[in-house]
Amino acid sequence: MHQARRRLAVVLGDRLITSPLLQRPLYFSGFSNGFRGIGEVSSRVGEVQWLGKRVGEGVSRGFATSAGAVEEVPKRRGWARKLGTVVVGTGVAGAAAWVATGDYPVRRAKMLYTIPVRLARDVATAVAMVADYKYSLHGLPEGSPEREAAKHEAHLRGANRLQALCFRNGGIYIKLGQHIGQLDYLLPEEYVKTMRASMLDKCPVSTYKQVCDVFVAELGRPPQEVFAEFDPVPLASASLAQVHVAKTFDGQKIAVKIQHMHLTDTALADTATVSLIVNVVHWFFPSFDYRWLLAEVRDSLPKELDFLNEGKNCEKTIMNFKKMSPKLASQIKIPRIYWELSTQRILAMEYMEGVGVTDVQALKALGLRPADVARLISQTFTEMIFRHGFVHCDPHAANMMIRVKPGTKEPELVLLDHGLYKTLDPVIQSNYAGLWKALVFADSKEIKEHCIGLGAGDDLYALFAAILTMRPWDKIVDQSIDHLLVPDTPEEKDELQGYASQYFWEISALLSRLPRVVLLLLKTNDCLRAVDNALGAPINTYLIVARTSSKAVSEMERKGLFSKVLQLWDRLDLELRLLTWKAAALLMGIKHCMKRLGFN
Repeated sequence: MHQARRRLAVVLGDRLITSPLLQRPLYFSGFSNGFRGIGEVSSRVGEVQWLGKRVGEGVSRGFATSAGAVEEVPKRRGWARKLGTVVVGTGVAGAAAWVATGDYPVRRAKMLYTIPVRLARDVATAVAMVADYKYSLHGLPEGSPEREAAKHEAHLRGANRLQALCFRNGGIYIKLGQHIGQLDYLLPEEYVKTMRASMLDKCPVSTYKQVCDVFVAELGRPPQEVFAEFDPVPLASASLAQVHVAKTFDGQKIAVKIQHMHLTDTALADTATVSLIVNVVHWFFPSFDYRWLLAEVRDSLPKELDFLNEGKNCEKTIMNFKKMSPKLASQIKIPRIYWELSTQRILAMEYMEGVGVTDVQALKALGLRPADVARLISQTFTEMIFRHGFVHCDPHAANMMIRVKPGTKEPELVLLDHGLYKTLDPVIQSNYAGLWKALVFADSKEIKEHCIGLGAGDDLYALFAAILTMRPWDKIVDQSIDHLLVPDTPEEKDELQGYASQYFWEISALLSRLPRVVLLLLKTNDCLRAVDNALGAPINTYLIVARTSSKAVSEMERKGLFSKVLQLWDRLDLELRLLTWKAAALLMGIKHCMKRLGFN
């Protein structure tokens, strides 16, 4: 075995750290040496095979320790020994060949160490969380104050453990943490608040050398040769990429989005290991089914990591607005793509400036009203959801900017980060539009019908409606004009957030049965609600939802020779209902004022 270690060290050009107890190699260190001998591996296959045989012999013989001495266990000859020799030898030879034949052998060699370590962290975290819940809740009656208090503490500890895991592993774990932080009222508030407070401003930043490595791998040249100017300091960084400002040789100022290099190395392995952990937790807790979250990450991550796909999304979104929403298209700006400078990991696009969409003071300084900004954002996304069927599913505040439309005093919306889009199935789009129309007009029969059509089932349709609107069922079916307005008092917000813990298992069951695209629509809905609240909720956005969803339903249902006439009739009927609604609200307001003034 000692001879085998010496030979392995020669092959890999590095030293081995060994365990004094097991006397077996544990991991490689000193990657800065570059694995000086790694280039020779492919030409020394015979030596690697010899090495695998020697290691296999040592493993099959086994060793035992006693009082500091090593005593060899008697040999067990036969097929098991030969099989062990072949398996270990083949594994070592295969790993060495995989490392040697890659474009970045040092990175590949490092992965042989880092991926098992990341998996070990996953397992340790999952085991600790499962054991904590099992121990903390054992023997406590369901619904008792003691159980609720213990569950709250377990949620906090679990959230902190998950947060630490995301920071340690980085990569898609940061993305996963950010996603959890946006799932208001879908996950216990302990998880949502912990992730939201820490993940959004803890994104990784690649070094300039790593940026250059990506350019050389993708375009064959460093950035200083691709552009006339390139700022080595990133303008912004996110979980998957960072943005630098550059200038082309013809003088165009552009924004260059560059993917973090390590994501390509670990994305598939990280997705697989996280999926394994979630499945194990589900095995222990059958009611705890958050496999849908991993299924969505597994589906969407490859698309988000393909920047050419993001560029295509930009162009398709522009065409959708020009074709289906021409009146709105002039107020929406999406960066133009420089295809000749773009690859799967580099996206060169038009540089655009603006102020933060939730920066009320900056908006007022530009002469813009927050109400106009809120109206534009609501119109933009209701058109995408209900009419285009091609939806930007990550519309948080950092992905939107506002500027003044040239030659006017109107706001202009700049949409960024087009990596995560979903195309809605016609059946889902029809049911979702019909559901929102029914929600706005408090039509309980239609609400139930469309919730079931979206997969909620007749047992959880009321819970689905409550999650979608963030209102309890009795408010949802209330006929007042403001029945869907988001509560603005801390007490009401805390009450709603508490439902996530109270109905934890029911929410888990609901989310596991809904189509994944509907889950992303829930996330989009939450992001837009957060932006509207940050602007002070200056308008009743549900009136915009009512108009757009009703128009979409009419367009989908009214076909044939007289379709235009019937659609016009539907629109007049809608406006009459809204007018009656507003008049009733006005009379109710006058009545309340009269009572306050002392009139009966």
